[in-house]
Amino acid sequence: MTRREVIKQESAVALAITLPISITSFTKFNVMEKNENFEVIIVGGSYAGLSAAMTLGRSLRNVLIIDSGKPCNRQTPHSHNFLTQDGKTPKEISTIAKQQVEQYNTVSFLKDVAIKGRKIPSGFKIKTETGKVFTAKKLIFATGVKDIMHSIKGFSDCWGISVIHCPYCHGYEHKAVKTAIIANGERAFHVAPLVNNLTNDLTILTNDRMDFEESQLKKLEKHNIAVIEKEISEIEHQNGYLKKIVFKDGSKENFLAAYALIPFEQHTSIPIEIGCELTEQGHIKVDFLQQTTVDGIFACGDNSSPMRSVAYAVATGNIAGAMVNKELSDEQF
Repeated sequence: MTRREVIKQESAVALAITLPISITSFTKFNVMEKNENFEVIIVGGSYAGLSAAMTLGRSLRNVLIIDSGKPCNRQTPHSHNFLTQDGKTPKEISTIAKQQVEQYNTVSFLKDVAIKGRKIPSGFKIKTETGKVFTAKKLIFATGVKDIMHSIKGFSDCWGISVIHCPYCHGYEHKAVKTAIIANGERAFHVAPLVNNLTNDLTILTNDRMDFEESQLKKLEKHNIAVIEKEISEIEHQNGYLKKIVFKDGSKENFLAAYALIPFEQHTSIPIEIGCELTEQGHIKVDFLQQTTVDGIFACGDNSSPMRSVAYAVATGNIAGAMVNKELSDEQF
C-alpha cells in the first residue's frame, strides 16, 4: 500500500469516528427509503399515532408512520386536561412525543399523505401522494377527523381559540364569561348543562328555527339560558378572540366565547374503501381494543370516538399498539 493510500484509509477511519451521529442518521434514512415492507404501517403521526408507535417500537416492531404534518388542532393556543402536559401548546406536546419515539430505531417516519389502500394476501398495501408504495401485515389508522366549518365569516379564524368544541379541553379557560352555544335541538341541549356549570351567562344561538322539545325549553328557562333563533352572518374577533356575534338582521350581541357543535368527516376514506364500517355518527367502528370490523386494521384517536382530547388519543393509541403487537406475537409464536 502506498503512503497516499494509507493516508486516505486513515482519514476515512477518522471521519467515521468523529461523525457517528451523521452516519447513523444517514443509514436510518436510507433504510426507510429502501424498505417497502413493514410489520405495521401507522397512518397519522399525531398523538394517537405516536403513542401506538412508541408501544410498537418498544416491542421491536418494524413500523412506518406516514403523516402530513398538519394536525387538526394546530390553531389551538394551548392543550389542557392531560396530566403532565396541561397548558402546553399542541406543538410542544407532539414535538416531545416525536423526539421520544425517534429513539426507537425500528420506527421510521415519512412526511407524506396516504391516498390509497387495499388488502393483499400478506396483509395490506398503502400508496402515498408522492407515489411511494408500502406493504404491512397490520394497519393502524390514527388520522383524526376533519371539521366542516360553518360558512359564517370569521368562524374558522376563531376555531380552537375562542370558538371551541369541548368544555373539558377549553372550558376552564373560558369560565365565568358571556358564552354562546352555536347549535340546535338535541346537540345544543346535550352540551348546555356542561357549559352552564362554567358560566351563569349562557345563550343558545340556533342559527335557524329552534328545534327543542317543550320539556327541554322549560329546563333551559329554569336555568336562565336564553335561546336566539336568528341566523348568524359574522363573528367579529381580534386575532381569533371573539368580540361580537353579528346576525343577518344587522343586530349584534357581545360574547367572549362560543361552543360550536359542527359536522365532521373522516380525514381519509382508505379504511372505508378496505371495508371498515362506520358508526351512525361517522366514526370508524371499533371494539374496546381499538379493532375495526376488518381483521388486521385498528383505529385510535378521534377518528373512532367523539372523545376529542389529547389524553384520549394517547390512551387509545397505546391500546392499539399493544393489541397489534399481541396479534403479531401470537401469529409468530
